[in-house]
Amino acid sequence: MNVTEIQRFCMHDGPGIRTVVFLKGCPLRCAWCHNPETQFAKREILFYPKKCIGCSACAYVCPNGAHNITDTEHIFNRKLCTGCEKCIEACCSKALAASSEIMTTDEVFAELEKDRAFYGENGGVTLSGGEPFMQAQEAVELLKMCKNHGIGTAVETCGYFEASILEEAVPLVDCFLWDFKDGNDERHKKYTGVSNDKIKRNILLADSLGANIVLRCIMVKGVNIKEDHFNAIAELWHRLKHCKYVELIPYHAYGGSKMTALGKKDNGNNAWIPDKNDIEYARGFLERLNVKVKA
Repeated sequence: MNVTEIQRFCMHDGPGIRTVVFLKGCPLRCAWCHNPETQFAKREILFYPKKCIGCSACAYVCPNGAHNITDTEHIFNRKLCTGCEKCIEACCSKALAASSEIMTTDEVFAELEKDRAFYGENGGVTLSGGEPFMQAQEAVELLKMCKNHGIGTAVETCGYFEASILEEAVPLVDCFLWDFKDGNDERHKKYTGVSNDKIKRNILLADSLGANIVLRCIMVKGVNIKEDHFNAIAELWHRLKHCKYVELIPYHAYGGSKMTALGKKDNGNNAWIPDKNDIEYARGFLERLNVKVKA
């Protein structure tokens, strides 16, 4: 498995106390992505200039001259980088780091077992990303291990994956935290890179198989806090038979620092951050359409 992080003692990724396994790879390119290090399936190098002490160890070991250290700055030329990661091994200040670690499912499960005492009756393990079902067979294998050992399971998903995995996965997942980013298909394409049609088909199929679902809707000011999106959420909610509630999640701009560490432009946009009135407006609109909302 290609794992970007195993995060412990989480309270917002399913019921109870949870350990979240972030898997690498995602078919969407959301403009507001807050986990950009999970987007691409391959390992990448993260560079944090503020941590660099200018020792030049990375420059000495890099076979392609991708690192240039001067008295005032450290320039990392990613076009010259082949991903050998010798610079990461040489860096003593952790200014350079791998975006992920390749682990077997047994190794991941061994980490999850360490937290079993904290799960209690409601907690457990959540697979997140990225999109966990980009690594479908590995994700299913890990879910089976959890279920076989009495550990609760949840999956955070963008919903854009091959539907054939659902028949095997649904019985292994106690709760799907299912993103529905925009009911307007043109806006969905513009801001995520894909149509929402496959996402809707997959969630309806999962529901028909008995999946327990929480519909998670990110609220982005000036983008999707709009009546057509709310109407689409309500339409989908009323078609689902096993959806517990709709959760409204305010956009935040925290992903920008990770984007710059990947050598990309900061994608944080403060103008997109909704205020309390925006969320209350969304909640009120949906409740008038008889949607159960948690915000």
